[in-house]
Amino acid sequence: MSNVITFRPARRRSRAQNLRALMAGLAQGRRAQGDVYWLKENAEILSMLTATKAAMSAGDLAPYADFYDTLEDKLHFFPQYYRFFLSICLDLEDLGMDGHKGKALCQWVADSGLVKAELSDLQRAEAYRLLARRGVCDPRAAEAVKGRLRRFAERAGTFALPNKKAAYELTHIVFYLSDYGKQDAQLSAGILTSLHFAGVLAYLDQNHDLLAEVCTALQLTGNTPSPIWMQAVADAHALILPVSGVPEYPHQDAFHSYLVTGWAQAVQGYTSFEAQVPDGSLYFESKVPQAGALRSLSQCLYDLGPQRSESWPAMRAQVLPWLDRQSQHVLEQAEASTPHFAAFFESFARANNDHVAKAG
Repeated sequence: MSNVITFRPARRRSRAQNLRALMAGLAQGRRAQGDVYWLKENAEILSMLTATKAAMSAGDLAPYADFYDTLEDKLHFFPQYYRFFLSICLDLEDLGMDGHKGKALCQWVADSGLVKAELSDLQRAEAYRLLARRGVCDPRAAEAVKGRLRRFAERAGTFALPNKKAAYELTHIVFYLSDYGKQDAQLSAGILTSLHFAGVLAYLDQNHDLLAEVCTALQLTGNTPSPIWMQAVADAHALILPVSGVPEYPHQDAFHSYLVTGWAQAVQGYTSFEAQVPDGSLYFESKVPQAGALRSLSQCLYDLGPQRSESWPAMRAQVLPWLDRQSQHVLEQAEASTPHFAAFFESFARANNDHVAKAG
């Protein structure tokens, strides 16, 4: 007679349980609390949870209790990080943390003139949005900043050229203008074109992190992201896994990509954050293939020199045979993803730039 041993598979956590484990891992098991990377990552996840109106209990927020209790001291000693501190504080309170420090901290920031120390309009816009959440923002100053940001975002040609910094600034401008989907951002046709150009570039580069932000920016403003882009984002999210342990390069793992691809899914109403989150030290491992077409397409156009044309219909037959099969597929999908592709290519080709330079 033999003994039969039955192994019961571990019960999978629900999405809500996974989010709780993710928050606990970020708050207590990944970096030293208060480290600037800790501030950035925890501000990001709490902001996402607030924007998606996630239901949180007091127990879910317990890993942040000690940090919340000492926020005043931290802000007063490290005022250079005031946007992180305000963001974390306001999101914790809006998610259900027992406390009402936010307004006093916002008032202290306003009275201290910390917004005036910002060099960037984008950072000023973020600061004014935070202060406005507790009613201590100067609306005239905030509107002036928004006006300048709109003018920057309306120059679509900026976003038809590889410039990740500008592209991420564009998505965040839209986040702030829409207050993360809470109000009508009143986007002009020019800003929408800019978002489509940024999305095409992100897709060509297979930069799913940026592509997810573009999709979210479109969705939060009442626009429908390309199904081709959203499928790429969904595929990427499924291939980024929370893993137990310490990464070789702790500041360069795939946490941000995991967060924004999951956020893009959640905003669309799709499932996200279902990968099982281990206890203890946490990092994020990406198995997403890196097989974009942007570099080879750019090299092809550069090598064509004076034969380069801004007309995509004229250039298509010359460009595609030059690329390998994978790059061809990515380019064809990018072309099919948006009706703005031909307009994007007019700027991307840079066919007339030398004439402008010579004329000057």
